[in-house]
Formats: sequence, structure tokens, C-alpha cells
Amino acid sequence: MAERIDLNSERKIASAKMQTRRHFFGNCSMGLGALALSQLVGNQSADAESVHGKSLPKRAKPARQVIYLHMAGSPPQHELFDYKPELAKRNLQFCPDELIEGKQFAFIKGKPKLLGPVFPFQRYGKCGMELGAKIPNIGSHADDLCLVRSMHTDQFNHAPAQLALHTGSPQFGAASAGAWATYGLGSENENLPSYMVMVSGGKIPSGGKTLWGSGFLPSVFQGVQCRSKGDPILFVNNPEGMSRDLRRESLDAISELNRREFEMFQDPETLTRIEQYELAYRMQTSVPEVMDISAEPAHILESYGAEPGKASFANNCLLARRLIEQGVRFVQLFDWGWDIHGTAVYDDMHNQLVLKCREADRPIAALLADLKQRGMLDETLVVFGGEFGRTPMVEARNGTLKFLGRDHHPDCFSIWMAGGGFRGGYVHGSTDELGYRVAEDPVSVKDFQATLLHSLGLDPFRLSFLSQGLNQRLIGPANTPRIVDSLLT
Repeated sequence: MAERIDLNSERKIASAKMQTRRHFFGNCSMGLGALALSQLVGNQSADAESVHGKSLPKRAKPARQVIYLHMAGSPPQHELFDYKPELAKRNLQFCPDELIEGKQFAFIKGKPKLLGPVFPFQRYGKCGMELGAKIPNIGSHADDLCLVRSMHTDQFNHAPAQLALHTGSPQFGAASAGAWATYGLGSENENLPSYMVMVSGGKIPSGGKTLWGSGFLPSVFQGVQCRSKGDPILFVNNPEGMSRDLRRESLDAISELNRREFEMFQDPETLTRIEQYELAYRMQTSVPEVMDISAEPAHILESYGAEPGKASFANNCLLARRLIEQGVRFVQLFDWGWDIHGTAVYDDMHNQLVLKCREADRPIAALLADLKQRGMLDETLVVFGGEFGRTPMVEARNGTLKFLGRDHHPDCFSIWMAGGGFRGGYVHGSTDELGYRVAEDPVSVKDFQATLLHSLGLDPFRLSFLSQGLNQRLIGPANTPRIVDSLLT
């Protein structure tokens, strides 16, 4: 076997060697344009501190890992996280004209009626946080939740909203938050990918696999999709008739060819290819072990509602804890089926929403309890949310109220975080009396991304990657996003 080298270092060297003089002077931070600009602005620094006029807040103990629970389709906040008594009083009254004049909705037409909360709310925990009665197990962890009721986005269709939330751009091609986190922090386990993804609900999210892609970052940072049923990762096992020793010899031969190609062309992606082959070889023994939940005690399986060998969100939650325990940096769970429009039984409040709450409430609560009792919640950030909100009006797409649902709504929605240095038992921001617009302390998607990176000890304003002549960042090119300090301890 060829002697192992520091692939990250060689990748950087190779990238530098590929720069022509023109590229170098045009792209580097000391390029001719940058030098001229520095003279015009009096040599002001372009770092985050000077842009914001103050030093970034310091994280005493940054989170080390993330479990991101994305409910694809977006749960209705009016039934789960944002109770509105006035909306309840005005149930099925016509929506005020000022709310819909000039407003574009995905499906609502004409003058819609308001829809009060379909299910009751309760107060949970010592903090008295008001949450929907359909998520009582999550509610039992209210004192650990940091609930943001004032999120907003500028996208009202699923795919672009999911892309904007997870990659910073509503268009394909940008790097995902998980890829940025692993690019900035690296891995803690050389035998497992640092970024792993699992999907439940029968479909992948509307944004597709780009949601966990690496975009312009080296492909070694992209998420690796796993399955909770069957082979954990497709094609990771040896073909029939190939022994592990023969696989090792084959990889050594392929590695030698790739190294020769690298020496000739100096393409850093060749080093990524070598490392991916080696990682796949190491994963053949480590992945089956960590993905085997049958080794868990019966009481743990019961608490999650997990069943070995079954594909389910419950199994994925338990696997997320096992992966984090093994040093995986970023674990993302996508659960499809939360798009409650109310056009039929399959997307109705009384049927589909009740079903999805039942599937998610117990395992999420078990995940929080499991992390906490193992002493892992302080350093593990758990995020729960969708890509946008739902309207306070009933959609009634087919002109009937036989089934109840809400349309897409970008102007306000709710998410929550737990652990990872976020404040527990805290509610941030509020919406107006009908839950239509943000009334206090708005948090944009990019504010959330900046805060997420900051909670991991990364500077969202400095974390960048040169691509297409720009220093690409998760938060975008402007310095307007802010770290929401009040969410953090």
C-alpha cells in the first residue's frame, strides 16, 4: 500500500499550482483590483469586525456537532408552535383585504377565509412555553428548546425555499450548510463520513440531493446518504466473489494510477477521488456496525419507537445519535410528508398532520432525552423546522372545506433549536395577532445561517471558498446577515 499523505495539504498545494499569473492577480486577496480598492477606502479591513463596527461575540463552548431535523413540506406553525387567540376567534371569517391585496400565494385564489388553530395548545415545562397538544413529548422538553417564532424567507415554493435554507441560494449549485460545517471543522472519525444524511417518508425533499451537496467546495465535503433498511450505503460492500484482501490490492493499484494522474495534472479533485476510495474501504467495517441498531438495549428502542430492519423516521433519529456518538460532524434527517394543503386525506390536518406528529413526536423527544442523559446535548445542536411557514387562511383549493389545510407562506414561520449553546426555555420573536407577519425581532434565513455557523465556533463572515472569482459564503456576498446573540447562552 502506498504511503499515506496529507491529502488536504496536497489539495491546497495543487489548487495553488493550477493558478496562472492572471488568475492569481485577479483572484487573490492582494489582487490588483483589491490593491486599488484598498487605496480608495483608506486601507479599511474588510473583515466582519470592521463591517459591523464591533467584535464578533465569542462562544465560550462552541457546539461540536449538529443534528438537523428537516420536516420537508413545512409543518403548520399555527397548530404546533404559534398559538393565536384572535385567529381562533375569527375562524372562517373572510381575510382582511389589506393582508391579501397585491399578495401572491402558491395556490390560494380570490378572497380566502381565516382558519383558526385546528388543535389546542398547552403550556409545557417550567418556562410555560405554549406548544401544540399534538406534540406532547417534544413539549416535555420545552425547558431545553429555543423557539424562534419570527423566522422569514423570500421563497414560497418548496425547492427554492429548501435550497435557500440549506445552501444559501434558491438556485442549484451552492454548497450545503453541512458541507460548510465539515469544510470549516473537519472530521472527528476517519472511518466515517463527516456529513451523513438520512431520508424518511418515502420521498426525497423537493430540493433534491443538492440539499446535502458540496457545490463549489471539494466533493469530499458532500453529505453521504444512508439507509435504515437494507445496505446502509449502496455499493459500499464488496461484489460477490471479491475478498477484502483483493479489494485492498485493487485499491492500491487504482490509487497508484490516480497519484500518477495527480502528478501530471495537479488536479486537487484527483486527491478527493483517492480519499473517497480509501474512506469507502474503511467504511466497509465501520458503517455496518454503527448502523446496526439491534445492538441497542430494548428500553432505548422502545423510547424511540425504533424497529431494527425497518425504514422509519424513528430509526433515523436513533441512528443520528449513534452517528454523532461516533464523531460524525453533521447529521441531517429529511422527513417528507408535512405539506398540509388540505386537498385530500393525504394532506389534511385531521389525517396527515396527526399522522406526521405521531411519527415524529416520540422519537424526537427520545433523541433529546438520550443526548441529555449521555451528556452530549451541550455540545450537540439539534435543529427542527421546515423551509417556510403556512398561511393563517384556509387554502380551500377545491372550493370546499371538507379537508383543511394551509398554503405556503414565507413571511413568518417557526423553528426550534436545542442544545449546542442555545438558550433553553426561550421564545424569540413574535408574529401579529393573526400570525401573518413578523411583529417583533425578525430572523431571516441568512441570520439563522450566520448564527448556526457561529454556534459551531466558525466565523460566518470569514468562512469562504474562492469560486468563479468570488469568495463564496453560506450567508452570501453581503455583510447584512447578523448573528442573533439573544438565542445563545
